[in-house]
Amino acid sequence: MARSGYIQLALLSAACGSSPPTESAAPSGPTELVAPAAGRPRLLVFSRTQGFRHDSIPAGLDALAALSAQRGYGLSATEDGATFTDAALSAYAAVVFLNTTGDVLNDAEQQAFERYIAAGHGYVGVHSASDCEYDWPFYGALVGAYFAGHSQIVAAELRVEPVMHAAVSGIAVPWRREDEWYGFRTTPRGSATVLLTVDESTYDPGPGRMGVDHPVAWYHEHGGGRAFYTALGHTRETYRDTTFLSHLLGGLEWAAAATAP
Repeated sequence: MARSGYIQLALLSAACGSSPPTESAAPSGPTELVAPAAGRPRLLVFSRTQGFRHDSIPAGLDALAALSAQRGYGLSATEDGATFTDAALSAYAAVVFLNTTGDVLNDAEQQAFERYIAAGHGYVGVHSASDCEYDWPFYGALVGAYFAGHSQIVAAELRVEPVMHAAVSGIAVPWRREDEWYGFRTTPRGSATVLLTVDESTYDPGPGRMGVDHPVAWYHEHGGGRAFYTALGHTRETYRDTTFLSHLLGGLEWAAAATAP
């Protein structure tokens, strides 16, 4: 299936923001969206949903394909959990969980992914990647924190932590942008290095309230591999925001071990 065909399928199966939860229709096996340049790593995007489905998934796929093409990376996409085998995963330097929701992998697929991370590979979680696999302790530790609640889609100010990392390099502060702001059941601070926090005094956090310290992006090494998570990415417009794309690329390259922090 061509890249445009895959994204058209995703568009047809995507729910609107007010629609009830829905399970994604899963194409069998990964679809190559971008062929790698010689010697460059391959990346896999996994966007299966068994809960709420974000209508921004096709925009996220487009953005990741464009970033991969710029860097010469190979990029494949799937919503088929059967891709999570030792043999299939070994082809990829990192796996991106793009707005996944619900219970998306069975026990055997989870075990294969744990072995993949233990072998030194990377994980990138985008937005609702923290809203899945609540009964899989390894995944909860890998993503860093589970989703607890969110605000409305509103503008808020982000603050950059005093750390050196490609995912926040060059971001002008405060960074004001519109998104759906997640709050989490626990803080990742202490187990991961926080990159961005959102200032709750600049918006109404609603059920996503965490207080003065409200992390929304972080990274850490876990289980032998690398993990980067950003809570940004609810809206389609996010994937046209050049600052967000730079943030996402920095995290992706670090997780894929293509760059230092």
